[in-house]
This record gives sequence, C-alpha cells and structure tokens, in this order.
Amino acid sequence: ELKDLVSPVMEGRGFGYEEAAFLILSGRLPDGEELESFGSLINERMALDHRSMVRIIDLEGSDIMNILARCVLEMYTFDSHPDDLSRDNLVRQSVDLIAKMPTIIAYAYNCYRHSMQGRSLHIRHPKENVSIAENFLYMLKHEAYTELEVRMLDLLMITQAEHGGGNNSTFTVRVTSSTRTDTYSSIAAGIGSLKGPL
Repeated sequence: ELKDLVSPVMEGRGFGYEEAAFLILSGRLPDGEELESFGSLINERMALDHRSMVRIIDLEGSDIMNILARCVLEMYTFDSHPDDLSRDNLVRQSVDLIAKMPTIIAYAYNCYRHSMQGRSLHIRHPKENVSIAENFLYMLKHEAYTELEVRMLDLLMITQAEHGGGNNSTFTVRVTSSTRTDTYSSIAAGIGSLKGPL
C-alpha cells in the first residue's frame, strides 16, 4: 500500500522513491542490502555521457517535455541491445531511464533558464551516495534546497509512481509496447501523452 511506502519518509527515516522503483520493477519490496545496491546502481547511472549533455545544450528548446522525449529516443542509439525485449534487458533499460531522466530534466531546465531567461548556465553533475530526490534538487539548485523540499519531492515521486495504473501516459506506454516496439519508443510516446494541455 502507498502508506507503507510513504511512512518511513514521513517519519524522517530516509527516502522512499528508490524502494518504490524497486517494487515496480521486481514486484516485491527490497531488503536493506538490495535497497542499498539498487540505490548505488541508480546513482552510478545518473550521469549523462558528453554527447547527451551537448545535445541538450544544442536543443535549447523552451519545452522541457519535448527535450526529454527526444533525449529518451536518443538513448536507443547508445544502447548496445535496444530491441532486446527479454526481462533482464527491459529491467536494465528501465533502471537507466529511472536514473537518467532526472538528470536530463535538470540539464534541460538549466539550459531553458539560460536561453530563455538570460540566467547563467550551470551544469551540475549528479552527486554520489544521495537519493534521486536530493540529486535532482542539487542539479537544479545546487545546495539551496531544504530537507523539507527533498522529502516533499520524494513523496511526490512515490505518489506519481504508485498512480501509474490508469493515467494516459501508462495507457500510451502499454499500447505502444504491445506492438513489441523498443522501450525508448514506448517511453517517449508516454512522455508525449503528458505534454498536451489536457
């Protein structure tokens, strides 16, 4: 249940999004060692390669969702097994997407602020040994975030992950993946379904 995932966060006993992501991928909650290993795996895969960073800067778009969809599609070209639909490969691709999407969004937002609002361009690489929520806020705001902001973001991500059963993006991903297309095409389609005003 959702309350089981958010209780530790509400009580200040760590962050829960990584635990929720593990549950979605495996169908069960991780033990302490599995959660630590999964968190480390996510953390080491958060960084983008140089080509991806340059591409985000080149896009300079005002629509971060569009940049996210394009970057997800580009991940196909960097994947040595993009069309492999085996369970193990799908989990590997999913872990990469979970890890890299916050970095893509943070970089795209910082490029947006630079190109559209004339702000200084800051590209901060993910920190080691911190949660996804902490890393996302660090890449957006450097050290200017509070513990409350991190906990609220973590709770929001858990709630959004738990809500995935019936919204339009989940439906879109299910429809496209039912054709046996690649993971990146399905996820990009789901992102596209969230981009519209309705």
